[in-house]
Amino acid sequence: MVLEIGPGTGALTRYLVASGARVIAIELDSNLAASLPGRLGNPPNLTVVEGDARSLDLRPCLGSESNYKVVGNLPYYAANPIIRRFLELDTQPKLIVATLQEEVAHTITAAPGKMGLLSVAVQYYANAHLVCSVPPQAFQPPPKVTSAVIRLDIRDAPAVNVDDPNGFFDLVRAGFSSPRKQLRNSLAHGLGVSTETVGELLTRIELDGSRRPATLCLEEWAIVYRAWLGSSQTADE
Repeated sequence: MVLEIGPGTGALTRYLVASGARVIAIELDSNLAASLPGRLGNPPNLTVVEGDARSLDLRPCLGSESNYKVVGNLPYYAANPIIRRFLELDTQPKLIVATLQEEVAHTITAAPGKMGLLSVAVQYYANAHLVCSVPPQAFQPPPKVTSAVIRLDIRDAPAVNVDDPNGFFDLVRAGFSSPRKQLRNSLAHGLGVSTETVGELLTRIELDGSRRPATLCLEEWAIVYRAWLGSSQTADE
């Protein structure tokens, strides 16, 4: 099954339907949602659902389906929450292929050195690849920015082993609270503790506190999280 986000007039939907796959298309615009089946000849393997993919109840769409893919030309304002939503579902898709703003695509697929909170949040769940850039002229009307296609192959298990993903992301969010500062200063600011406290913690795990947050890989963030969790638990005893 293929779940398409934002089919619009059906330029991509037409090919998805022709492949023989069962296609569920989620469209926010009521007029486009109503006209899409007829525009494509009312194919029996197409279901159009009117709604916002950021908040729509997906259970009726997915049913008991556990082997599905997500594709879509995502609105720039909604790309992040839509991608995060599917990654955090109990029943994740096997694959996400999305067109979004090129700047966001580069952030999602960034390697250590240029990573941000979004990079960590997505790559925790998926192997992220930049497929290609898409010039504004490819769309009508053309947007003011260049787009890009990304491919997210969902991992069988998260990239790092942490006991509480929410706690892990809270720690990473704190680490990127002042991304241009050194790690020890940014973490201290985000966690609301002294620089000395963070410095001692980083020294204990042999991580250079003068590095920038963007340089850490996922495993290093996991090491910091485990150390912070351990120190917090010790303080509570």
